[in-house]
This record gives sequence, structure tokens and C-alpha cells, in this order.
Amino acid sequence: MMFSAWEAKRLIQLATPVFFAQVTLVLMSVVDTMMAGQVSAEDLAALSIAVGIWNPILFGLQGILLALTGVVAHCHGAGDDSGIRHYFQQSIYLVLILSALGLSIAPFTELVIARLDTAPTIVEKSLGYIWFVKWGMLGFLTFTIYRNVTEGVGLTKPAFYISLLGLLLNIPVNYIFIHGLFGMPALGSAGCGLATSLVFAFMAILQHTYSQRSSVLSKLKLFDNFQKPQPKELSYLFKLGLPICLATFFEVTLFACIPLFIADLGPIAVSGHQIAASVSTVLFMMPLSLSMAIVIRVGNLSGQGHLSSLRTAISTAFMLACMVAAIVATFTFTLRDIVASFYSSNEQVLILASSILVLACIYQLPDALQVAANGALRGLKFTKPISLITFLSYWVIGFTLGFVLAKTNFIVPAMGPQGFWIGIIVGLSVAAILLITAVRNRLATLTANIH
Repeated sequence: MMFSAWEAKRLIQLATPVFFAQVTLVLMSVVDTMMAGQVSAEDLAALSIAVGIWNPILFGLQGILLALTGVVAHCHGAGDDSGIRHYFQQSIYLVLILSALGLSIAPFTELVIARLDTAPTIVEKSLGYIWFVKWGMLGFLTFTIYRNVTEGVGLTKPAFYISLLGLLLNIPVNYIFIHGLFGMPALGSAGCGLATSLVFAFMAILQHTYSQRSSVLSKLKLFDNFQKPQPKELSYLFKLGLPICLATFFEVTLFACIPLFIADLGPIAVSGHQIAASVSTVLFMMPLSLSMAIVIRVGNLSGQGHLSSLRTAISTAFMLACMVAAIVATFTFTLRDIVASFYSSNEQVLILASSILVLACIYQLPDALQVAANGALRGLKFTKPISLITFLSYWVIGFTLGFVLAKTNFIVPAMGPQGFWIGIIVGLSVAAILLITAVRNRLATLTANIH
């Protein structure tokens, strides 16, 4: 494998602002979890269940739009500004279609929650959260396409600043709706859903404003000669994004659906898992940010047709992923007890969360490698194998093993939430091997086509 200090520096330059933007976005969910947990264990459990159902829908639909980053990066590398404008305009229509789809799916989440074997108060609070948060979908998806274009041309800092403003707004707005200030009803954990919707709309407006005033983006004239929907182009974006959508859905549900399967074990089990999942999600932002930088860099080099530089960049990216994994694992193991204590004062919950975080240290290397390979494939605009590999790895292998370990005595005595996390470790390891193989095969194909 080849390592380039220059490529490593460039990837880090791209990834650092993306990392802070991603952390800031995730901290909104962390803030929700913390503030709901301070109200009651029931509110925390309700939020965990509601997020477990809603996030796969939200991030799955967002996954379709993530293909735009690679497309824009490729066009930018090739110097094709009109192509960027064209795909951005078509993506706006895609946002409207996906938002309508998401709102039509939302009512069915009530059927899922109603069938859970949990307390009626938790069911009521979960339904309240989803009813409010669904109205933020349009804002979130609009923010996403503006961010994809901005980052695709190499501007990764704006999303961080806008996300930071969103986080700062989220805290007081959360408090207002959770506790019922200024004449508002006290909604408890459901108030987090309303706050989230308002913050997403705010962030979308800021991204639009920035695109109009930025010296770089204004030259692209994103809204000039605005085109009608073009089925062929919409189909292209959809087909390119669908594997990313499915992969995102499979990964999010692997983590987020666990609370649904352990709900019958009581609020302690659900809350302990949710704390560990929340901490792991924040730490995952390091490898994810590197992956997003890989999409941009690989897309640019692919558009320029620099195959040798492309191979060097991808090799360097995998080595950086290993370094990131070591950092994250060390941080997780060393500070697991301290970080968990920020979420709850319940000793049983903290003991469970700490034990799960030890398991989370183990999967950092395969997780970092699989998400880096995912980014390389997106940058190459070769997303087809991603969905099949992630489904096989996350669900057929990871979830199945996790369920057997967590809920049955078939292999060992039922382990509870820890069993699911062991399944995650195995699933991510399989995904890393298969996705890296897909990257190698794609590069071999590109080399063969040139020669």
C-alpha cells in the first residue's frame, strides 16, 4: 500500500471541518438524550424508542441525496460548473419527492410503537416525539443538498458553522418545549421533536443564504435557467443514491432497532443501550468525517482522470482510517465511565452502559475501514455493491448473531444488550472485508479500461 503525506494532509484538511459539523449535528441528538434523561427514565426510554424508529427513515431518505456529493466532486474536478448546477436543481425536486414520501410513511410508525411490549406512558411520549419531528424532514433534506454541493466543491467549513448555530439554538428551544416555558405546554421528551423540526428549518435557511453570498458558490449560479424535472436525471440520482440509502438504513437500524427488541427487558436495559449508542455515535463521527473527505477527494481525482493519484489517495485513506480507529478506541475505553455519567445518575444504567462501551472499542478498526471503503466507492460513483454488502453484513450476519446471543440460550445464556453489540462487531468486520475488496476490484477495472 502507498502512503502520501501530502494526500494525508489534504484529507485531514477536508475531514476536520466535516468532523466538527458531524459532531455538532450528533450533539443535537445527544442534547435531546441528556435533557430527556433528566426528566425521567420513561422520557429517556420513549426518546430512545422513537429515535430508533424515526432515524432509519430520516437517514435512509437522506442517503439517496448523499450521492450528490460524489457527483458534484466529480464535476468540480472536471471543471463542469453547469453540471453542478444541473444536478443541484434536479436534487431540489428529489427533496420534495422524498419529503412527501417520508410524511406518508410517518403514520405507520404508530402501528409499530403501539405493538411494543412497554408501558402506555412510554408509548404516548414516543408517538408525541414522532408527530413533531416529522415536520422537520423538508428542512433537513434541503440542508443536506446545499451541504452536499458546498462540500463537493471543497468548502467543508460552512456546514460546521451552520450546524454549530443549530446546536446553540437547539438547547434553549428544547428546554422551552420540554418544560413548558413562556406559556407553552410541557411536552417532555416529545418537545425534543418539535425543537428539532424548528432547528432543521433554521439550518436550511442559513445554508441557502450562504450559497447566495459565497464568492465560490455564487459563481455556480445554482438557480439560473432553472430546469423542469427531468425523469432521466432524477432516475440517475436515485439509482446512484439508492444503495447509499439502503446501506444507511441497514446500519442505522442495526443500532436503532435494538431498543425495540430489548424494550421488554425494562427501562434500565433500554437506557443503558441508548447511552452507549449515543456515545458511540459521536465517536463514529471521526471515521465518518474521513469517509466524507474521501468522497470529495476521490471524486475530484476521478473527474480529473488521475488514476495513479487516485490509487495513492485511497491507500492513504485506509491507513488514516486505522489511525483514527486507534484514537477512538483509546478514548472510548479510557473515559467510558466519565462520559456515561453525563447521561444518567442511575447506577444500574451506568454499569450497563460502561460494559457496552468496552465492546464498542473492539469494533472501531473494522468500522473505520468499512466506512472509508464506502467513501471511496461513492467517490468513484460505483455504489451498486454497497447495499448488498451492508445488508448481508449488518443484518444477515450481525443482527442474527446478536439476537441469538442477546435473547436466546442457544449458544450462551442470554446476554441482553451486550449480545447485540457482539453481533455488531462481527457484522462490521465482514462489511470491512467485502467493501475493501469491492474498492480493489473497481480500481482494477479502471486500470484495465485505460490499458
